[in-house]
Amino acid sequence: MATAVIQTDQLSKVYQTRAKEIRALDKLNLTVNEGEIFGYLGPNGAGKTTTIRLLLDIIRPTVGKAQMLGMDTQAKSVELHQHIGFLPGELNLWRGLTGKQVIAYIGQLRGGVDMTYVHQLAEQLEFDMSLRVRTYSTGNKRKLGLIIAMMSKPQLLILDEPTSGLDPLMQQTFNQLMREVRNEGRTVFLSSHVLSEVQAICDRVAILRSGQLKAVERVTDLTHAKFHWVTLGFKEAVPTISELTAIEGVSDVTLEDHSLRLRLIGDFAPLLSAVQPYYVADMRVEDPTLEEIFLAFYGNNGPADNSVLQVEGGKVS
Repeated sequence: MATAVIQTDQLSKVYQTRAKEIRALDKLNLTVNEGEIFGYLGPNGAGKTTTIRLLLDIIRPTVGKAQMLGMDTQAKSVELHQHIGFLPGELNLWRGLTGKQVIAYIGQLRGGVDMTYVHQLAEQLEFDMSLRVRTYSTGNKRKLGLIIAMMSKPQLLILDEPTSGLDPLMQQTFNQLMREVRNEGRTVFLSSHVLSEVQAICDRVAILRSGQLKAVERVTDLTHAKFHWVTLGFKEAVPTISELTAIEGVSDVTLEDHSLRLRLIGDFAPLLSAVQPYYVADMRVEDPTLEEIFLAFYGNNGPADNSVLQVEGGKVS
């Protein structure tokens, strides 16, 4: 039986303003197991950062409770922080210090740090520790934050939008680092609003919308809602919209000058066969946005019934 590293019970956070009540997080019941990379997926404002702040006891819940590593997140918050590596969504560090000085200072606060491992991480991330924080780009600040979170090899990594600002090559390096953490039996909990990010490395993903947990899915199960946007540029003659909408899997066709944009579900073969008589000068394929995945997965008003939520053992876990 899997060991729960994160367990929440009706975890909620409500803010009361003069105008209305804002439910930032609403009765979250969630289990994250040891040794998995768990994605926490939702658009900006869905409640992802609120959840992380509650888990780390930065803010207190309105109702509900949570445990991490078998300990109550409020009663044992100081002890828990010794076993957790955390990367916040917005990282504020001492601008006048070098990266190496920041790492050494935080390492000292944690009781020491293996600088050999730090140098290994810096090399993998192509990060220069000798520069001052104020000179770092957004991406380099993210790299510094990752090193700080990972350098003590914690049992649990909690990462809030970890690849924000990283270039595609560094995102691949990050993915490899997370796989190494998982292979060592440690756990990663990462929040993101980028579907491709969680698809690349996560074992399971929770989908959060407006503070409510909609489902917990294995990443492979998300693909049944997957589609692509395809843009075709033609040199001269352009097929008609009616020609394309007659193709299996094609919908939402729009025409602009000599370009056609359409939504495609399924194989490309029927589409490519249909446009073969025409001179295709350009073809672009885009993944859907997270919001579009939500709309495809749930519809405009959320799940039609509770069956959508019953994805693992008949319950959301």
